[in-house]
Amino acid sequence: MPLPAPASGSAASAPAAQATLSCTELVDAASGARLVHEGQCDERVTPASTFNIAVALMGYDSAILADEHTPVLPFKPGYPAYYPSWRAATDPSSWIKNSVIWYAQQVTARLGARRFAGYVRDFGYGNRDLSGDAGKDNGLSYSWISSSLKISPVEQVAFLRKVVNRELALSAKAYDMTTRIMLPETLANGWEVHGKTGTASPVLPNGRDDKLNQYGWYVGWAQKGQRKLVFARLVLDRKQEAAAGGLRAKEAFLRELPARLDAL
Repeated sequence: MPLPAPASGSAASAPAAQATLSCTELVDAASGARLVHEGQCDERVTPASTFNIAVALMGYDSAILADEHTPVLPFKPGYPAYYPSWRAATDPSSWIKNSVIWYAQQVTARLGARRFAGYVRDFGYGNRDLSGDAGKDNGLSYSWISSSLKISPVEQVAFLRKVVNRELALSAKAYDMTTRIMLPETLANGWEVHGKTGTASPVLPNGRDDKLNQYGWYVGWAQKGQRKLVFARLVLDRKQEAAAGGLRAKEAFLRELPARLDAL
């Protein structure tokens, strides 16, 4: 399940953190050439909110989503409301920016189980297991959140290559709009980065969240001119209150990315 909201601060502000799993994977989008492969990159874990990239593609392809700001869906009692930004009307842009779980759940609910499973199958997304939590029949709404659906950094990059190269059987609008709501960041060396964070707790054998560790994801692609690279950063480390795992992973990755890109 989600952990406390990101706050200001960075991984550097909490030097006591100890990573127990770490991967950096960087691949040339056109050729598939592996440029960086560091750490345990074949380990499958929950995708958490990085799965919103896939849900956005599904939503735009199926016309559930129309543009950056349509539809606006109201917050309702009973929705997940861990952060103040989730307790408000939400559109596609604010959904991606704030990783609003209930908005993604509304998209998957409108898709229905059969179409949802079809997209995940066609995307070749991780282990494709949408069963959800054992005995809870919640795969349509929670399978990607510390539950049955799992993906490795290597598989994240393989999926993102298909997205960047537009190899999936999706409408042009699905690709265009998903890219548009993933607002870019421009690095000092001119590369433009589209990325998505994800944060989640591992699940203990008793089914409870592991409060001592936290997954942090940052996945996406970088582009300069005609060259595009896809990437995945995954870290499992001790929980820090200063910033959520996904934000820590993003900050650390972007600090080192310009030097990596300049060296290619």
